[in-house]
Amino acid sequence: MTKRQNFDSSLNELRKELIDMGGKVEQAIVKSVQSLKDGNLDLAREVIAGDALVNAIEEHIDDIGTRLIATQQPVAKDLRRILIAFRMASDLERMADLAVDIAKVTLRIGEEPLIKPLVDIPRMAEIVQKMTRDSIESYVNENVDLAYRMAKMDDDVDHLHSQILRELFVFMVDNPKTVNQSLLICFVSRYLERMADHATNIGESVVYLVKGKRPDLNA
Repeated sequence: MTKRQNFDSSLNELRKELIDMGGKVEQAIVKSVQSLKDGNLDLAREVIAGDALVNAIEEHIDDIGTRLIATQQPVAKDLRRILIAFRMASDLERMADLAVDIAKVTLRIGEEPLIKPLVDIPRMAEIVQKMTRDSIESYVNENVDLAYRMAKMDDDVDHLHSQILRELFVFMVDNPKTVNQSLLICFVSRYLERMADHATNIGESVVYLVKGKRPDLNA
């Protein structure tokens, strides 16, 4: 196998690891919000336990990329592919951490009934889940158009976040007994909003990979 073939094989391994990582992050988002919606404490604990596997994948990506840089001395776009893989793994790992934070909110609420059925939180989660999937696809296929769509989806998430905060503020004013749970749900909304920011970061990284410059998709 030639040096280039070795390099391409390792790059392919990086892509596979990122796809696997993205899939696990997607599932963590779905399960964490489902655990909150249903009051499913076991599902919340499953999300928390699964975070170690996401961390392990990030470490493996770091190992592959570091070895490639040390042994192959890549330049230009090849080097960018590796650096972007590092950035993406970091963003995905942080998204997984935020899913764990949501699961911890589920555990804090415990058996207490929700102050209201969750509607906008699951909507946010659906958008963030799609952003996660699309961000990985945009990297694998070097699809700049798909990367740029992150900005629109991020705006949708921001809008829902603001809407949730307004609604919960009214709850707290009208019934002070709801303050504790309202604040916890505000935190969940904030965690999802931050996940969308990380997915947008990945989109920006893909544009940097393809075009050689890092844009601000929200500009």
